[in-house]
Amino acid sequence: MDILRLMTAGSVDDGKSTLIGRLLYDSKSILVDQMEVLEKQSKNKNSNGIDLAIITDGLRAEREQGITIDVAYRYFATTKRKFIIADAPGHVQYTRNMITGASTAELMIILIDARQGVIEQTRRHSIIASLLKMKHIVVAVNKMDLVDYSEEVFNKIKTDYLEIADKLNLKNVQFFPISALDGDNIVDKSTKMSWFKDDSLLDYLENVELHQEVNLEDTRFQVQFVIRPQTEEHHDYRGYAGEIVSGIYKKGDRIKVLPQNIETTISKLETGGKEVDEVFAPQPAVIHIADDIDISRGDFFVNVDQLPTVSNEFEALICWMDSKELVPGNKYFLQHRSKLIKTIVKEIAYKLDVNTLNEIPADTPVKLNEVVRVTLKTATPLVFDSFEKNQGTGSAVLVDETSNATVAAVMII
Repeated sequence: MDILRLMTAGSVDDGKSTLIGRLLYDSKSILVDQMEVLEKQSKNKNSNGIDLAIITDGLRAEREQGITIDVAYRYFATTKRKFIIADAPGHVQYTRNMITGASTAELMIILIDARQGVIEQTRRHSIIASLLKMKHIVVAVNKMDLVDYSEEVFNKIKTDYLEIADKLNLKNVQFFPISALDGDNIVDKSTKMSWFKDDSLLDYLENVELHQEVNLEDTRFQVQFVIRPQTEEHHDYRGYAGEIVSGIYKKGDRIKVLPQNIETTISKLETGGKEVDEVFAPQPAVIHIADDIDISRGDFFVNVDQLPTVSNEFEALICWMDSKELVPGNKYFLQHRSKLIKTIVKEIAYKLDVNTLNEIPADTPVKLNEVVRVTLKTATPLVFDSFEKNQGTGSAVLVDETSNATVAAVMII
């Protein structure tokens, strides 16, 4: 059974948390003891006697204010698919939280209040989806019960949003008229909107195709652990364990070890404790090679005909996540999957207005939640692809050297 990672986005009070609560409630993914707690804590009760938003609003501050201020993750499953849902904040000042939630998602649900239509936050979240190369967009027009389930209202919002999607080159956009509070068109088809002929939202989420999301073209494997038992039984065993980031590896393939730039051959492949002839993304695997090469955690195995970039200087878009300002010359650690490298922010080219995608001169220090284009220089060569080509090797984070706090999300250009 495969897993769909998705996130919700929208303005404050558009009903993101209620939508997720409805998905969990109507798919019977809430335990009986959890239901009893929900009934006691509910203030804004619906016809079922509970406040569905409480299911995802896990922080005390959120419950007291009735808003979402952090990314809340929830898990549930149907007979067809497992789901990981991220509920992201709607406030402008929590842009970093939204980017965090969207960075691992394959699909974004953008909620729009049927009474408000397309607003600034809708554009903002759509732009972030575009920056992160989101593969699937679902536009859920919520609170249809407050506009008398009007097909005209729905079609007007659909037309307005398609203009945005076209400008941002967003693909695979689907539209659903819903009422998260009452459950219309979420798990079950609504009888109140007979004019809407498509399936329910959950039906779509269960059946949306995900196989194309796995990059099987570019062979990328990063070593996470060197296995050398040095026991009597496995005296000469030396394997390199990690996750296949992308591509397909076969026994006998000619590969290069990077950044050393040494060519060798795959002599043996293992996954799940068994020897196999091939492994592919996103499987965990142990790769054995024919030659005795000095290999460490963070090194890459790649096909000799599909080489990534190897450099200690590159450009990237970063979302700044720290309360301390970023200025050129600051030093950090770059965490690139398993590899941790000392890094300096060499130059800040410009700031990016996430409401318009306009470039703004970087004549002031970079502050929390701002997105900027920078040049980064690493102490040792980095093996990478552009984020657009391969998100697995084109993304990273910056870490403060002193506090070990994550201060920026990095998308390599």
